[in-house]
Amino acid sequence: MINPQPSPSEITVFAPAKINVILRILDRRSDGFHNLWSMMQTVALEDEVQIRLRQGRQGIQLRCDATQLAADQSNLVYRAAAAVLERAQHAIGLDIELRKRIPMGAGLGGGSSDAAATIIGLNHLLRLEWSPAQMADVGQLLGSDVPFFFFAPSAFVAGRGEIVRPVVIERARWVVLVNPGFEVNTKWAYQELAARRTAVTPLSQVQRELDRQSRVSWAQVIAAAENDFEAPVFAAHGTLREIKGKLQAQGAEIALLSGSGATVFGVFADEARARLAQAQFVSENLMNVFVVPICSGPLRWRYEVAR
Repeated sequence: MINPQPSPSEITVFAPAKINVILRILDRRSDGFHNLWSMMQTVALEDEVQIRLRQGRQGIQLRCDATQLAADQSNLVYRAAAAVLERAQHAIGLDIELRKRIPMGAGLGGGSSDAAATIIGLNHLLRLEWSPAQMADVGQLLGSDVPFFFFAPSAFVAGRGEIVRPVVIERARWVVLVNPGFEVNTKWAYQELAARRTAVTPLSQVQRELDRQSRVSWAQVIAAAENDFEAPVFAAHGTLREIKGKLQAQGAEIALLSGSGATVFGVFADEARARLAQAQFVSENLMNVFVVPICSGPLRWRYEVAR
């Protein structure tokens, strides 16, 4: 008789950062939020979310190696786990360890990615068999960027972030992420954007054409690349404008603020060119600089079986 496959009791999900290769902030909605239109891409700078099932007790215990991040019910990982257990009507014990590598408050979606990784991990551990759309339905309650990660590595995102359409970007690229060591408050960025502009600029013809595609080239993406937050954020933080200029001078195909900042990224055709660009920042002690490839698939995980 063949023994049945044992259920995994532990899983580690790798939660990648994201960049906005396009980010347009459109009209204000009736709920007070803005409609957005963005093209997002995951990159191989990853947090790790390790989840263990604990028999004989209930509740969630969360640990995090970033001392500045609360490991309590305010943490997105804790909230994501609680939301899954409530939706699935499971009363079990969980030990979760969050290992941070993505800078916080950086426009790289680290918290949202961690939340998505938690939902994905529990979907596997608890054998819920939820589809990406079902997981996104849980995730959208936690943050606007969370649904995207269930459709990674590349997607168009619209509405508040709940409308996600996967897209294939042809050919690999390398990305230089330059984080200046300070944060940009997202609420402040929205307020500054609203105060500076007199009207909402509609999507360009190039962007509208791109939005109809299911497979695109980097040449098409480069032609449409834009971030509406750059004007107000750069006006307040000249350092970020300088970072963008250095990346462009080194041949970046795209150099943009990611999200509302404060990270600025450059997209390069190969690793060698990205490393040359990285070298321009070696003397900047307060800056964190990462050179990583874009991701080519969905979030990765590994699991173990209790012995």
